[in-house]
Parts: sequence; C-alpha cells; structure tokens
Amino acid sequence: MPLLLFSLFALTTLFTYWLRHINLAHMKSHGATIPAGFETMVSSETLTKTVLYTVESSRLGLWESLFDNLLLVFFLFAGLLPAYDDIISGITSAPVLQGVLFFIVLSWLQAVIDIPFSLYGTFVVEARHGFNTMTPRLWLTDLLKSQAIGSVISALLLGAVFALIEWSSSNWWLWVWGFLAIFSIFMMFISPYVIEPLFNRFEPVTEEGLEDKIRTMMEKAGLKVGRVMQMDASKRSRHSNAYFTGIGRVKRIVLYDTLIRQMTHAEIVAVLAHEIGHWKRGHIWKRLLLAEILALAGSWLAFLALAWDGLPALLGYGDLSLAARLVILGFLASLAMFPITPLSSWLSRRDEYEADRFAAEITADPGSLATALIKLSTENLSNLHPHPFYASFYYSHPPVVERVGRLMAMEKTGT
Repeated sequence: MPLLLFSLFALTTLFTYWLRHINLAHMKSHGATIPAGFETMVSSETLTKTVLYTVESSRLGLWESLFDNLLLVFFLFAGLLPAYDDIISGITSAPVLQGVLFFIVLSWLQAVIDIPFSLYGTFVVEARHGFNTMTPRLWLTDLLKSQAIGSVISALLLGAVFALIEWSSSNWWLWVWGFLAIFSIFMMFISPYVIEPLFNRFEPVTEEGLEDKIRTMMEKAGLKVGRVMQMDASKRSRHSNAYFTGIGRVKRIVLYDTLIRQMTHAEIVAVLAHEIGHWKRGHIWKRLLLAEILALAGSWLAFLALAWDGLPALLGYGDLSLAARLVILGFLASLAMFPITPLSSWLSRRDEYEADRFAAEITADPGSLATALIKLSTENLSNLHPHPFYASFYYSHPPVVERVGRLMAMEKTGT
C-alpha cells in the first residue's frame, strides 16, 4: 500500500508539472500577440515584461514545489513522521498538548524552510520587475508577526479540537464541525478590526468624490456597507487590488492605494460593483453553505478513518498519535480531492461571470469594468495567454481576455 500511495502521489505531482509546462509553452508561443480590445492599453513592451515576469515567478514556484514535495515524501514515506511523532510524545504525555505542539512546531519548521524562497521571490523576482517596495525589516516583522498570530490562533483552535475529541469519543465529529463553523464566522467578524490592522493602515478614502460615487452605486444595489477604506498596500508592493472584508454589519470595502492611483473613478466603481455582485447573487452565502456541508461530511469521514486501526499501516507504520494520523488523513484527502479541482474552478468562474454581468447592469457601464480589468492585468503583469486546459483546471477567475471580450460585447449591444 505505501508503494501504491507513493505512485499515486507521484503521478498527481507529475500531472501538475505537465500542466505548468504546457501553460508556459502556450504563453511563450502567443505572448507577443496583443489580444483584441487591448490594443490601445497594452504595448508590445508590456507583453515582453509579462512573459519574463511570468516565466521567472513560475520557475521559482516550480523549485519551491519540488523542494516541498521532496520533503513531504521523506516525511511521510521515509520514517520521519513516526520519528517526529516520538519526539513530540517525549515532551508531554497530555494528548491535547501533544496535538497542539505537533502542528505548531511543524508550522514553524515550514516557515523556516520557506524563508529562502520568500526572500528570493520578494527581493529578487518582485524587485527585478518593479513590484517590491518592502524593506527587509518590514519583511522580517511581517514574518514574525504572522507566525506569532497564526500560532496563537492555531493553538486555541487545535486545543479546542483535541479537547472535544478527548471529551466526546463517540460524537466528536459533530462537536468539532460545529465549533469550527462558529469559529470561522467569528474570525470573519473580528478580522477587519483586530487582525488586518496589525499589518496595514486603514483610513477613509481620501480621493475627492470617490466615496460618494461608491455609496451611490451601493444604494442603487441595495447594499449597506459600514465603511469604504483605503489600505497602504504600496508599502509592500505595487500590485493592486480591492476586496470586501467582514460579514454582516461589520463588512466593509477596502481599496489598495495603488488601485486608486491607477484607475479612474468609474473603473473603481465598476470593480467594486463586481464584488457587490457576489453578495447580491448569493455567491458568498452559497459558498459558505457548501463549505460547511463538505466540512460536516469530512468530519464524519475523518471520525471513521481515525477510528480505523489500519490507517497508519497504509504508509507502513505501526501505532501513531492522533495528530500523526491526522497528517496521514490529510495526505489521503488531498489525493482524493485533486480530481475535483476542475469542478471547483468551474463553479468559481461561473460566479465571476455572474458578478461581471451584475456590475455591468448596475453601473450601466460595462466598458469601465473592461478597462479596469485590462489595467489590473497589465499593471500586475498577469498572463494574458494561459493554456485553455490549464485555465479550465486551475483558474478560479475566467481568463481576463475572455472577460473583457464579453464585457465589450455587452457594451456594443447594450445587453
């Protein structure tokens, strides 16, 4: 069985690398072609920069993936998992504390391993292509801060989960699912006001007249949002974006300051109308509901699998702690879920098309969303020519050329 699982993992990994290869090859073949509708906003020089940036960042991602997968193979199949499990078990005999330490220490080890790739990506790749504005001090502060916050939250979360498992051995899957559902909603409430400000400064939009236009559009859509804020994203990167954060009465719109500088007011309003479209079309609550249904089913399956004495034997091991068995279960789940990746991507792309249409209808200006998407893709040096199969497998958003084409067609026909 270990050989079978290793072979399955190897085949899955090789397939993902083949997808990377055909995507880059397709971009190199078509990367010099300016897409229809992009002629006035995209130059040949920009396309050349896009190809170079995509190739270099993809190459870094490939090396990082190869290194991580190699470590995973050694950890799972070469005996490191039981050895690590013994080390943690030797520190404490308390099951709950064992489980917390097992994953917290792993997270810090992973963070340390990722440091060279993060440094090279930030201060070489991103800097070489004009995106990085982060200082080494800020990079280090972000690393330590995110790990510290993540460790505290993970410790509370893991501690509660392992305590529930110990307390209710026969029905823990239901208790764990309920706790995690409540916890995730709680984090949506507090994140905008407690966690996000620890990394960025948020302030009311300072661009004269912009907030009024945004609120007018939101009133037209029948959506109430607490605040429209701008974030000092430029202190880390020149990449631009906008997003909704929070839930219920605490939800708010956040604009990158880089986005405000790059776009007209009409384009910014169109981008936010797209985000509002996700709320108005029910994409947010539908995704939450689907996630919780899958989580409930996953909790029950985990309950059955963890109760099976033969789980460690799938990798050729004897008795292991609950935490170590969870690692094996997570590995098996990743293999089982991989084939449904295209379905998940398709559902997400369908929602994006619906949000685009909502934005075009509510603003009566599909052209502004089209030009906004062109600016976003060119300013961020996004690949304009992904391989169709790669995009259908992985892309959560439709390729930007397809989105722009649909919006321009709506602009011409008025529908």
